[in-house]
Amino acid sequence: MASNTRNIPVILSCFILFVSLTSAANPPLKVGFYKYSCPPAEAIVRKYVNKFVSLNRGLGAGLVRLHFHDCFVRGCDASVLLDGPNTEKQSIPNKGSLRGFEVIDAAKAELELRCPGIVSCADIIAFAARDSSCKLGNINYDVPSGRRDGNVSLINEPLLNLPAPFFNATTLRDNFARKGLSLDEMVTLSGAHSIGISHCSSFASRLYPTQDPTLDPSYAAFLKTICPPPVANATAAPTVDPTVNLDSITPTRLDSKYYVGLKANRGLLTSDQVLLSSPMTAKKVVYNAKYGNVWAKKFAAAMVRMGNIEVLTGKQGEIRRNCRVVN
Repeated sequence: MASNTRNIPVILSCFILFVSLTSAANPPLKVGFYKYSCPPAEAIVRKYVNKFVSLNRGLGAGLVRLHFHDCFVRGCDASVLLDGPNTEKQSIPNKGSLRGFEVIDAAKAELELRCPGIVSCADIIAFAARDSSCKLGNINYDVPSGRRDGNVSLINEPLLNLPAPFFNATTLRDNFARKGLSLDEMVTLSGAHSIGISHCSSFASRLYPTQDPTLDPSYAAFLKTICPPPVANATAAPTVDPTVNLDSITPTRLDSKYYVGLKANRGLLTSDQVLLSSPMTAKKVVYNAKYGNVWAKKFAAAMVRMGNIEVLTGKQGEIRRNCRVVN
């Protein structure tokens, strides 16, 4: 999952997808958790998501990705928001590429004024990802809430938990399975790559020195106009690392066109295109490409499932007053 910098404000009306949740957590997350303790909580988050994403569509992609990067490391506990030199923010998969922190900060600031010490940063991330899905793809769903915030964030853990852009289908399956997500949920959530961008360094090996034969030749030629060959023995000066849209068909719309792109051999990352080339997942790609409305419902359900990974509830963790630091 990655962010996109294109600014195309739109207004979408959202349909509701009601999603059931089975949870082993005790106490479990609950839809409407803040109904009495902070009734405007979800509306406040939605207000700031709509405000920021209307100005910059890329922040919506960034907020979906932020939720993913949070939940896959220590569970959905907002550990990804903590500042510091040895935190998750400084890890290779996150440093300089995660986006949307200003949206979370703005929502948290108003929530602390209206309902001090009530709404967790982890729940704000989950609400913001849902609201971004609505804004970018007309996909909406009920978010069970009641998460609490963790107080540990370690720089080495994202590399140990997040799927890499070069993973094959088996490695992807196993990575998601460790988080309690099925093979179909893995393929479904990969559809989030219908929005956002990726740096050339994440897929340069598919272009140089030998072009990946699974890449559409015309698409590869286009990518080479943006991504120059790696320079041997480069100096210590900062290297320019351009970005490319993850989806070449509808790059600012959260939809099933991502899978259509895979069928045309226009998946940007190895971990994208392998979903079509692997017998394990190919039929799921074809199905999602054909039945976009079904994919949207599955995406909503998978986001709810992902949002339940290793959550802290009850008296666990804390409710941070500032999402960037522990209390």
